[in-house]
Amino acid sequence: MKRLASASPARAVQGFTLIEVIVAFAVLALALTLLLGTLSGAAKQVRWADDAGRAALHAQSLLDQTGVGEALQPGQSDGEFEDGRYRWSLQVEPWRDQGAQAAGLIDPGASQLMRLTLLVQWGDGGPRQQLQLQSLRLVAPDPRSAMSLP
Repeated sequence: MKRLASASPARAVQGFTLIEVIVAFAVLALALTLLLGTLSGAAKQVRWADDAGRAALHAQSLLDQTGVGEALQPGQSDGEFEDGRYRWSLQVEPWRDQGAQAAGLIDPGASQLMRLTLLVQWGDGGPRQQLQLQSLRLVAPDPRSAMSLP
């Protein structure tokens, strides 16, 4: 029986073929694309969370200041924060309890509830993001109008 001679040591270490190298680069490129896409999505979410948090802080601050130092009157006002980055619109209107109004239980000289609806919008380019908050405030009656009642 004749034995085949083993391959020489120089011939045993041949390396990778061209196809194997191309496939390895393709897999690496695909993995990097997926990784960068994930990181990009995470960065967008972090930016959105930061913007939404800042909008909530501005909205809470505006609601806290509304009606302090001046009488709260029905109407609409608007403005902006951070040089136009956030825009807000505040609607103030009397809140009516439908049940009490139908039963005639509303005293014109009593304190009144006002509903505040605040809309904060932000975003550049695509669709604007928005945050809407509502609150009720108890407004004391104007003593001058109570004196004019018969």
